[in-house]
Order: sequence, then structure tokens, then C-alpha cells
Amino acid sequence: MTALNGKLVTVFGGSGFLGRHVVRALARRGYRVRVAVRRPDLAEHVQPLGAVGQIMPVQANLRHRWSVDRAVLGADAVVNLVGILHEAGSQSFDAVQAFGPRAIAEAARAEGIDRVVHISAIGADPESPSAYGRSKAAGEVGMFEVQPQAVILRPSILFGPEDDFFNRFAAMARLSPVLPLIGGETKFQPVFVGDVAEAVARAVEGEARTGAIYELGGPEVKSFRACMELMLQVIRRKRLLLPIPFGVARLQAYLLQLLPGAPLTVDQVELLKIDNVVDEVAAEDGRTLQGLGIEPRTLAAILPTYLDRFREHGQYDAHREEP
Repeated sequence: MTALNGKLVTVFGGSGFLGRHVVRALARRGYRVRVAVRRPDLAEHVQPLGAVGQIMPVQANLRHRWSVDRAVLGADAVVNLVGILHEAGSQSFDAVQAFGPRAIAEAARAEGIDRVVHISAIGADPESPSAYGRSKAAGEVGMFEVQPQAVILRPSILFGPEDDFFNRFAAMARLSPVLPLIGGETKFQPVFVGDVAEAVARAVEGEARTGAIYELGGPEVKSFRACMELMLQVIRRKRLLLPIPFGVARLQAYLLQLLPGAPLTVDQVELLKIDNVVDEVAAEDGRTLQGLGIEPRTLAAILPTYLDRFREHGQYDAHREEP
């Protein structure tokens, strides 16, 4: 463990999938980390990621400005990871992803903090057919209007041990002979969560261009179908991949979005119509993982490390001969 350097970083949303990796990356560099979340009592799992007393969860809600102000008191840098994939009650896209980043930026400015890193998403676009994409774009605008020197990182779809993409479909493949493909030819550039966390840490350290938007993707562009085929290969199962037309998927989503956890929403169907890959201009300009000196890891290298539990004999298949 690196000796503490005395600097404090507030990480909003630091208990989630990406957050845990970001907190670990910062702790390894010796930062003290304040993890700002709505339910700190449910964030105690982040504390073992650092030394005793190095990581501390605190309460903060982006809809309550006073709690945001309190969370950044005394910090040297601020990271915003808060995002939602579907709306639920007061947790709307506008509240969390459009207005939330501005609130964090204003709180940081009032505290004299000029090192701010904001996680957005590839597909952030004010003209997006998806409310998710439009709210992400609005959040970027609000961040830059208040903190023009901020660093914004837009990752493609994240993969890693706790992801909600490959794990979800692998779990379905364990039970169902058919996997649905909505927009099977839509392109993704899956990026390892640990690589994105490293990019955040380097941005906090001042290694990224200020006032810039980086687009973070893995080393391969794959269609939705190709992602599923690779996943099935890793878990050693054969399943029928059934294409679902967008019109049919939209009708299904109207019903599914009413269920707890909203397994599929109409807004997500709209998102699946658009390729989710690194922009060519960003790549040419060096605003990528490689531009930060990070060599992104491949799906083939990482997926077997956490999907083996979905094989017929679970992780015990790890040492069995390939079929």
C-alpha cells in the first residue's frame, strides 16, 4: 500500500460498479477517499479497499445541494461517477445526470477545487433519441459552464467482475436455450472497468488535458451479436441467438419497464439503435485510453476470469479441456 499523500478526493457514487475500482485505484496512490453516496450504511464494502481510515463513506444526494456542499469540504479533487440506466421515482435522468453534475461543479468551485473529473458516456448527445443520452449531454454542458477546466470521460459499455451486461446474459444462458438480440448488429467497444478506473486516477493526478472530453473504449469493436457469441464461447454453452426487431422490442419494453428493476425500458431500446464506439476525432486527437498511456485489455483476456461460474460445472470447468 502506498503511503498516504495527505490529499483528499471526494468520489460521488463511489460504491457502485465503477466506483469500487476508482476508489481502489486512488487508494493505491495514497489518496484519502471520501465516498459520497445516498446510503453510506450500504457502502461499507469500500473501506477494505484501502488502509484503515483511508476510505470513508459519507451521505450525499445530488438532489439536496447542502449535502453536496458538505461532501466536498476540504477536498483537493472531486470525481463524479453518479449515473442511472433507468428512472425510478425521484431518481430521474434530469435530476441525476443533467442537474447533478452542475451541482457538484458549483460546490467544488465554492470550495476552491479546480480538479474535477466527470464520468459521462459515449452517446451523450443533445439530439439523442434517448432521454439518457440527452441528459448525459446536458450534464457535460453544466459541468463545463461551471468548471471549464474539468476532465470529462466517456466510456463505452463497461465489463468486469460485477458488470450488468455479460453477467446478465450469461445468467440467462444458464437457464434459457434462447438469447434475445435487440439490434444485434449495433456496434460496441467494451472497455474493462479497471482501465476506466485507471483513467480516472490519472486524470485526478493531472495527467489528462483539462477542459477536454476523452472517449474510452476497449481495443476491439464488436457487434452485439459478436459479444454474445464470445460470451457463449467463454461459458462453453450453445444457445440460439434470436434477433428481436426494434419495433417488437419497444412494445415489450413498455411492459418490462413497469417491473421492479426495469429489465428493459423504451429508452434503452432507443439507445440500442446507435453504435457505441469511440469517435474518430477523439481517437486522432489522442483523447482515448491510449492517449492517457493505458493499453486497454481485451474481452478475451478478462471474461474467463469471472464468467467461468456460468459454465456447466462452474469454476471447476476452468481446468477441464476445451470441448
